[in-house]
Amino acid sequence: MEKYLIIINWRTFVVLAISAVTTHLTLVNNFQYNFGLTMISIAIIFPLVFSIKSAFRRREKALEHLARFRSALITVNACLQSQPKISEEEKEAVQSDILAVSKSLRAYLGPDPIPLEKVRADAIKVSTYIQQRSSHMKYNASMKIQGFMGDVLSGIENTAAIKEHRTPASIRAYCLIFIYLYPIIYIPSVYYSLQEGGSESNPWILYSLGMISTFILISLFNVQIQLENPFDQVGVDDVKLELFDLNE
Repeated sequence: MEKYLIIINWRTFVVLAISAVTTHLTLVNNFQYNFGLTMISIAIIFPLVFSIKSAFRRREKALEHLARFRSALITVNACLQSQPKISEEEKEAVQSDILAVSKSLRAYLGPDPIPLEKVRADAIKVSTYIQQRSSHMKYNASMKIQGFMGDVLSGIENTAAIKEHRTPASIRAYCLIFIYLYPIIYIPSVYYSLQEGGSESNPWILYSLGMISTFILISLFNVQIQLENPFDQVGVDDVKLELFDLNE
């Protein structure tokens, strides 16, 4: 249950407070106007949905790159372990280095990240070993292993790009500002509609409509924020990094 309540934060209480205060002032001053809410819906819902879709797309790309990284790393290890001209001591050493690459990437992506340079250094160590031992392998095998190692390096850089570069911050700021303004614009218009419908005698209808609608919007915004970093192990939809760690 706690994982689902994580979308409630200080922004939720701020926007609910704005909604409650606006509703109170609207009722006290009998302030109302007839205003179509289509423009407000477009101004908030469209960029909010766009941001959520972009964040989900980044998460799906992260899963794709991590899966390719893991499979390539497994293949590199299997190919090196099958080389007859490499000693058992060297095979154990390079396997340890390969596991270190997987462990470093998980640590970099996780909630307490290590520097990206450490991940790159571990990967380059394995890549350098492959290049140095290429003369002990058949040409086709050597090229195949180097090709898979290229997929490993590509997976590291792609997931790092997803972690470091988020969806546009300007759109998130725009959405948040309009969510804060939404109850100020929405509630007097709803009050007008309620009076036209004969429900003006029950102020709790206005309180409920205002707070529920603003809660939905700010919750969607918080979901988008949770998806911004799919690796930090905070949200319910974060990438399960342990599934891509060879050490597991």
